[in-house]
Amino acid sequence: MTVRLTGRLAQRGDVALGDRCPIDRTLQVIGNRTTLLLLREIFYGASRFDSLVKRVGVTEAVAAQRLRQLVDIGILAKEPYREPGQRTRHAYALTDAGHDLLPVVLSLLQWGATHTQGGGPTVTHADCGEPVQVEVRCGAGHAVDEDDVVVGSRR
Repeated sequence: MTVRLTGRLAQRGDVALGDRCPIDRTLQVIGNRTTLLLLREIFYGASRFDSLVKRVGVTEAVAAQRLRQLVDIGILAKEPYREPGQRTRHAYALTDAGHDLLPVVLSLLQWGATHTQGGGPTVTHADCGEPVQVEVRCGAGHAVDEDDVVVGSRR
């Protein structure tokens, strides 16, 4: 099974796509361990810097850099809050672009639970309790197998 290529993609030979490839651009934005783990924790409900640093297990400097990048590119937004007697700080919240990453994060979770040692948590639908699965579907709602996917270049 393979994905089929059409148009200019099928004609490209051994030429690297680089920044013209949306997968490459996405990995440049979120393609490192710390960024993905920060996103995981934000999806799990963490929003404050100190909590994110502890849950991910990185230095404050690394977390600050990654969070700043995620804010700069529009995946996260900073929301001010203030504890009584303390200075104003910022919590982090997903933007629409950030929420669009949920299938990516769930896919990584499901793949890791299935294909690496140690298993993983269950993911279920809150309304009915059934397992949640990330799937490839067309706009008409059909489940699409790998060999039925066609990737073409835009005109």
